[in-house]
Order: sequence, then structure tokens, then C-alpha cells
Amino acid sequence: MTRLDHRHRHLERIAEVRAGRVPEKVGYPIRVRETEVVRTAWIGDGLLRVTLGGPGTEGFEAHAPDEHVKLVFREPDGSLRLPEPNGTMLKWPRPAPTSREYTVRRYDPVAGEIDIDVAAHESGLASDWARGALPGSVVHVAGPPGGLIVPHAYDRYLLAGDITALPAIARWLEELPRDARGWVFAEVAGPGEEIALSAPDGFEVRWLHRGDRPAGTGDELARAVTGVEIPEGERVYVWAAGEAGQIKPLRRWVRDDLGLDRADHDITGYWKRGVADFDEDH
Repeated sequence: MTRLDHRHRHLERIAEVRAGRVPEKVGYPIRVRETEVVRTAWIGDGLLRVTLGGPGTEGFEAHAPDEHVKLVFREPDGSLRLPEPNGTMLKWPRPAPTSREYTVRRYDPVAGEIDIDVAAHESGLASDWARGALPGSVVHVAGPPGGLIVPHAYDRYLLAGDITALPAIARWLEELPRDARGWVFAEVAGPGEEIALSAPDGFEVRWLHRGDRPAGTGDELARAVTGVEIPEGERVYVWAAGEAGQIKPLRRWVRDDLGLDRADHDITGYWKRGVADFDEDH
């Protein structure tokens, strides 16, 4: 009798959800990997892409546009504390190691490369690291812990966010079917922070320029999103991410005005003004 191999059950589940009608979070076996910087490159004026490679990238998992990893950094005293394997999960030491969470922009299994796009703030642990990253520099990557798998069964998709959401939005647009329809609302400082997006022809892309207004302030993004008119009878999926306070009005909008089921939207605070290591989910 042939024994069942459950090691790749999550891949089967991802395929099932993708072919269905209801989104679902699917977990992947989590590992911590030692990677090295291959190169860095500016993507527009606001995102610095760090490409990671090395033997540690082998077997990396990438299945959802907004899945994330944690970059684990050395402590101020130079020590490095890493999570330990615990079955298909990781056991994190306490207090938690210094880390920052980022979207997986791209994984190329042939080249063995992982792209992480870092919003280049004037100061900050990860942005300072990205600016100073040299080829051969070592960084440890934990995750992804899984991803939200969204079926391609919706009539339209609405994607919105600030520059921190652009890596996920770009990946969303690349991975949707070419006949998908919908809207993108992206708030950036100005034209220099706009990036090339491979949007299907049925998408309307609108860039919102905040100018001198500080990032994460103002209601222009929320007003633009809530001004969308969704054709009657069509099924829409809403995804939004960015500064927690700025996108908060969208939660009420999808619930009260659109009447969407909980499964039909995902609105996540990626950061919060004044908080160095904000994590909405933990």
C-alpha cells in the first residue's frame, strides 16, 4: 500500500482555493533561511529593491501577492538571535529578535532569487539597511508563514494603498488573469515614485500625488476609493494596505456601503505613524 505524502498538501489546497469562489488563508511550512544580497536597484524614487540569493533560497515558497517574510537583523550588540524550527512552524525567542516584515515582490526559483522592495524612508532600520546593503552581505529571512489565496472568480478587483503597498499591488496585477477588470488607487509623493505596473487592460490605474503632505496623512486615498461606482450585480474583491489610520475608513465602507462578506475584502495596516515596528496582526 502506497503511503500518502502530506508534505505538499498545502499546494493542493492552494489549487483548490484558487479554482473556487471564496478566498482562504493557506499556511506553508515555514523556514528561516540564510541569504545574501545579490544586488540592489531603485524602483522609481521611492522603492529600493534588494535581491537576495544563495543556497538558502532553495525551496522557498511564493504563492500569494501579499505574502510576507521577516528580515531578521543583528541586535545592537552585534548578536544574532534566530527562530528555531518547530515542525512546520518556527519557535521565536523571547524577547523577539529585531526584525521587519516585508512583502515578497518576486521569487525566481530558477535563478534562486527573492526580491524585497523597501520603501526608502529618510530613516528607519530596514531602509538604512537597504541603502547600505552590499553584494555578499548576509541577511536571514523567516517565512512566508502562508498567504491569502484569492480565486480568480470575481467580476472586478479593487486594489489600493500607499507606497508600502505597491510591491503587493504590482504582484497582484501580474498574477491576475489578463482579462481581469478593476481599479488601482496608489498614493505616492509625486510622479517620481510612480512605478511600471503590468495591469490587465480592464484595469483603471489612478495615481494620487500627496505632494508635501506627510506620508500617511490626509483622506485623499479613502475619498478616491469610496468614490468608485461598482456595477450593480457584480461581485467585487477589495484589497487595501498602507498606514493604519489612513485606510481605516475603508473598513466601514466595505462593510456598510458595499455590504461585502468578510471573505471578500482584506484591509491591512502595514504601518502606523509614530510606531517603529507596527504589526497589526500580532
